[in-house]
Amino acid sequence: MKKIYILIFCILTFNANAFEKKTTFNKELFDQAQSSGKIVVVNSWIKYCTSCANQMKILNKAENEFDDIEFFAFDVTNKEISSLLNVKYQTTLLIFKNNKEIYRSIGETSKDAIYKAIKSSI
Repeated sequence: MKKIYILIFCILTFNANAFEKKTTFNKELFDQAQSSGKIVVVNSWIKYCTSCANQMKILNKAENEFDDIEFFAFDVTNKEISSLLNVKYQTTLLIFKNNKEIYRSIGETSKDAIYKAIKSSI
């Protein structure tokens, strides 16, 4: 009976935090956004990471609320992108302005903190 409860808990946990994660990072688009003076927000994720899903939900909402900001996401197991951005961990959040990284956090899932970081870059 204990095994059944554990199985149900695991299924509900994964379903509750299920969120489609996909790599939207593209080097050309990233460079274009930066050269045009846009603020760029990038986050990393990995499959089955619940904190990544939570962060991505907040960023998806922010994408609809902030104009002239480009949002990108990538799977941290993509070594080419991870190396380019010097990202070693999932749930890493980066903000770029004027071709410079101005913010970096790891594991941040607070809407208030993420919005504060984005607003401070504007």
